[in-house]
Amino acid sequence: MKRLARRSILVSLFGLAGLIAGCERPPIDPMQQGYRGTGMVEMTNPRIAAALQAANQIPEDTPATPPSGPLAKDVFKNVKVLTDLDVGAFTRLMVSITSWVAPEQGCAYCHGSGDLASDALYTKVVARRMLEMTRHVNSDWKNHVAGTGVTCFTCHRGQPQPANIWYTQSMEPASSFAGNRYGQNAPAKSVGLTSLPNDPFQPYLAQSGAVRVVAEQALPEGKGATIQHTEWTYGLMMHFSQALGVNCTFCHNSRSFKEWSQSSPPRATAWYGIRMVRDLNANYLEPLKTAFPPERLGTEGDAPKLNCATCHQGANKPLLGVSMLASHPELAGAMPAPAAAAPAPAPAAPTGTLARVLFEAGKKDLDADAMKQIGSAAQALKDNTGLKVDLSGFADKTGNAAKNLELAKQRAFAVRDALKTAGVADDRINLKKPEFVVGGMSADARRVEINAVN
Repeated sequence: MKRLARRSILVSLFGLAGLIAGCERPPIDPMQQGYRGTGMVEMTNPRIAAALQAANQIPEDTPATPPSGPLAKDVFKNVKVLTDLDVGAFTRLMVSITSWVAPEQGCAYCHGSGDLASDALYTKVVARRMLEMTRHVNSDWKNHVAGTGVTCFTCHRGQPQPANIWYTQSMEPASSFAGNRYGQNAPAKSVGLTSLPNDPFQPYLAQSGAVRVVAEQALPEGKGATIQHTEWTYGLMMHFSQALGVNCTFCHNSRSFKEWSQSSPPRATAWYGIRMVRDLNANYLEPLKTAFPPERLGTEGDAPKLNCATCHQGANKPLLGVSMLASHPELAGAMPAPAAAAPAPAPAAPTGTLARVLFEAGKKDLDADAMKQIGSAAQALKDNTGLKVDLSGFADKTGNAAKNLELAKQRAFAVRDALKTAGVADDRINLKKPEFVVGGMSADARRVEINAVN
C-alpha cells in the first residue's frame, strides 16, 4: 500500500510539473481580439514582448540626399534593375544593403575584389533578382504588406542568408515496416514540435493547394479532404501561429473556423499573404536554383524558399509594423522621372524708347553706333512678336526749318529700311511726322527715336 501511495504521489508531482511546464509564467495580459464570448483573445506576456521589441530594432541608416546628378545606369556599368536612381540614391542604397545583408563581408560578398560590373559571383545575380522581388512585393502586393512594405533587412537582419528559409523535405519511405511516414512523428519546429507532417510548405506555399478541410455542408457527401491534407493544413496553421507569435483566434472565430463573416480582418490579410508567398517562391526563388551553387540547394535539388517566418520572425507585423520604406522609397517601386524644369517666364514686353539713333549734322547716313542701336531694337521686336514701334524723327529750328524737317524724315526712312533689312515686317513699323525739339542746335536734335507700341 505504501509503495502504491508513493507511486501515486510521484505521478501527481510529475503531472503537476508537466502542467506547469506547459503554461506561460505570469504576468499575462489578455487582449480581446473579437466579439465577447467567442474566445478570440490574444495572450501577451510583457517579458516576451520586451524580448521581441529588442529583436526588432530598426538599424541606423545614412541620411538621404536630394535627387541630383546623372542616373546611375549612365555612370556605372551593368546596372539592370535600379535604372531609375540617380548616382546619390543608388550609392546610398548599396551602402544600406551591405549593412542589412553582409555587414561583415562588405561589398565583396556580391562584387568580389575586382570589377564591380562583373556577374561572376552568384550572390550578385541573386541579389539583383531579390531587388526586383522586393519592388514587386511593395508595389503589387499591397493587399498584404499595405504601405508598410518590406526591405532587404526585413528578412536578412544582418545575415547573408535569412534565418527562416525552407527546402522541400524528402519523402523517401522509411526503412521499416511502417512505410512512408510523410514527415509525421518527426517533431520539427516548423509545426510546433508536433507529430504533424514537418513539411506543410511544399503543398501549400510552393503549390496552389486549397488550405481547407472543413466541409461546406452539415452532412457532406462524397470525398472530402484527405487525412493527409488535413494534417498538412493543421501543420501550416501551427507554422502561422509561431511565425506571427499569435494563436488561432488572431484570425478565426473558434466557434466556426471556416466562416469568413465571423473572422477578424487579419484573416483576409493572411489569405493574400499565402498567395503572395506562392508567387514569390514560384516566380522568383525557385527559378534561381540554376544560379545557386550545389551547397545552397536542398536535398531534393530545390532553391531556398520563404514562408511566413522569413519576414515576420515571431511578430504579427514584421519589425513590429515599423516601415523602412519612408527612408528608402526606391524599394517601393520604380521612382518617378524627375519633373522637367518649368520654362522660364517670358520677359515682360519692353515699353518706352527702345533705341535713340543719332546722326551727324546735315547727314542721314547710319554709322556703326546707329546700326548697333537699330540691331538692339530689332532683337526686341523678334523676341516680342506682338510689339510694334513708332519712328519719330527730330530736328531743330536753327537755319532752314523746312530743310531740317525734311532731313529728319529722311533719317526716319533710313532707320525704317534698316529695321526691315533686319527682318522686321513693314506693318510693325509706323512712321510719325517729324517734329522740332525745344532748344538750340545739339546732337540730341539730330535723332530718330524707336518707341515701343504694345
